[in-house]
Amino acid sequence: MAESAAAVHARVLEHAADARLPMPPSGEWDSFPWEVREGRVAPRALRPPSPDPLREGEDPARPCSSCAGFDPARVVWEDEHWVLTHRGAPSGLPLVLLLHAREHLDLGDLDDDLASELGRITNRLVRIVGALENIGRVHVDRWGDGGSHLHQWFFARTAGLTGVLGSHAAEWDEILPPGPEDVWRADLHAVAVKLANWGGTARA
Repeated sequence: MAESAAAVHARVLEHAADARLPMPPSGEWDSFPWEVREGRVAPRALRPPSPDPLREGEDPARPCSSCAGFDPARVVWEDEHWVLTHRGAPSGLPLVLLLHAREHLDLGDLDDDLASELGRITNRLVRIVGALENIGRVHVDRWGDGGSHLHQWFFARTAGLTGVLGSHAAEWDEILPPGPEDVWRADLHAVAVKLANWGGTARA
């Protein structure tokens, strides 16, 4: 069972009495859009156009890590075409999962059968994770600028933690202090077992 909003907020106060936590690492990214200017948060200057960088799996210096194999310790569930993983340790949100294509494909490369499977698994995961106690919403995201191997994100938001609503949930996952590992692993196990009801193998 994921922690309640009150428990998460109490842990934040243990780390910072005024509930103001440090900036996450993404604040140092070149693509981070904000800066402090004259005492106010403002958009950074937009850089001039330049060629898109090669992604992992396209750049010879950065071979595809997914094709090299998934760490068995991170696999939550898998079947013939798909692998569901976690990121190795609890983070700020109750659960963050990644669904990977087993074959080296990007989203637009899926044939109709694989696209249909992706839709069904996505729907099942949203229902399974969303039904866990203290989960308010499950956000599904896919960004394709870092790696060329299809991976889709699932961010579970704590119910009642209304400061984490919307698209900034991904940033809050890096800002909030991690929750207890035993709670996190119990939720991973619940997700794996329930997803395996439709096939595949639970690993968590």
